[in-house]
Amino acid sequence: MEMQKSKKIVILGHFGVGKTSLIRRFVNDSFSDNYKVTIGVHITKKVVEINANETISLIIWDLEGTDEVQMIRNSYLLGTHGVMFVFDASRPSTFQNINEDLKIVATKAQGIPLMVVGNKIDLIILNELQTQLKTNSIETNYLTSAKTGDSVNEMFTQLASLLNDQA
Repeated sequence: MEMQKSKKIVILGHFGVGKTSLIRRFVNDSFSDNYKVTIGVHITKKVVEINANETISLIIWDLEGTDEVQMIRNSYLLGTHGVMFVFDASRPSTFQNINEDLKIVATKAQGIPLMVVGNKIDLIILNELQTQLKTNSIETNYLTSAKTGDSVNEMFTQLASLLNDQA
């Protein structure tokens, strides 16, 4: 039997954008309104089925929120296979400078898949957000809601299969 691949993914973003909630929704299929600040890094694991006979183990690093992306410790990103950068769709301050943030992340984590995720879409009017994103030339991979579960599994599964294809 072939050994299960395991891939490290890091979830980044400003304070309170819902990184931990997205992970909790994906791993435990649960949601809580209680906001607890992540200090340092919290690591979770989940096995994802890619297809009938293939699974991949995701080691999910939930980094503490920071408004200073350049302050992220490079050591956290060592050996990372994929990055999710999460913003809060209801708080423009978390995505106004996202393109600069993403450039910094891309230099720290070169050549690995980087997904841009707008969370908390349950709190907004979608076409207003899409207009804002277009105006600021912000491209997203997924718009999710950790609260309703909207697109959360799809997003993680998509990243998992992307990483699986990278051998």
